[in-house]
Amino acid sequence: MANKDTVSRREFLEKSGLAVGAVAAMPALPSRAATDATVTTKLPHRTLGRTGVKVSILAMGCGSRYLMYPEDQASAVLERVVASGIDYLDTAVSYGDGESETRLGRFLATRRKDVFLATKIPGRSRTRDAALKEVEASLKRLQTDHLDLLHLHSLGDEADLAKIEAPDGAIKALYELREQKVTRFIGMTSHTDGAVMAKAIQHNDLDCVQMAMNPARAARFEELALPAANKKNLGVILMKVTGQDKLMVDGGADTASLLRYAWSLPISTAVCGMPKLEFLEANVATAKAYSSPLPPAEMEKLRQQLAGRKVVLERFFAHHQDGGWTA
Repeated sequence: MANKDTVSRREFLEKSGLAVGAVAAMPALPSRAATDATVTTKLPHRTLGRTGVKVSILAMGCGSRYLMYPEDQASAVLERVVASGIDYLDTAVSYGDGESETRLGRFLATRRKDVFLATKIPGRSRTRDAALKEVEASLKRLQTDHLDLLHLHSLGDEADLAKIEAPDGAIKALYELREQKVTRFIGMTSHTDGAVMAKAIQHNDLDCVQMAMNPARAARFEELALPAANKKNLGVILMKVTGQDKLMVDGGADTASLLRYAWSLPISTAVCGMPKLEFLEANVATAKAYSSPLPPAEMEKLRQQLAGRKVVLERFFAHHQDGGWTA
């Protein structure tokens, strides 16, 4: 150990009870996912910004909607996801208080090389030491000794960003874990404030960001944070495609239109929670059929159609945490 404030990769993984040395060189994607006979389709892929990794444009959200599947079906669902051509799995500590990571761990025990794995450190852990403890526990649940992407979850207001960036803040843990190759890449997520996210992008050495963006344009992510991320060539992961379904009710838009809008933005992939296999099949079909961005006039039409839902979304996401067992 170099000093009391740092820990080596070997020490970190030994403390976590995980093997060391198995991933001195991180595997490239896709691997088995590209050649296994169970893969029946190839989805469009995009480069995840400066990471250089290509990922499917549709990602599997493993939050509350994934947890709606019965536990004994959880691994089979992920097998179906990978067979469909999706190679990006998105989870977090807060999804079911570790249950999502535990379910993924059972699947990853035999399929780790086939997916790009992202998890997130919860907002309760904004210091370096607390963040490191969270990651130790995540690695055990996920049954892996490395992550592809590690986010600080749910960036809120300026005070929250100040905690993250403090001398003992959680961003220090991310830098250390990336240096030690416990995680290949680091990032932040937010659905609260695009201006604060833009500052986080400008202030910190991130590889990726995950942001809530859709035609309602709540919280100014598309206008402020997306340009900031593109300027630094960060990998951009879009979430809340349907605004937690609030954009689909009462004459709103359909999922396919909202996905096409998402892919028409300069992003890498869109995370979707898909609690039924028919939703998975429909979204995969939309992804396979996608070939070019929507014309600007169609994008603007969707924005105007859903503009009235902006305030509703901003109020909802101001206190939203996708941590439970229901959508």
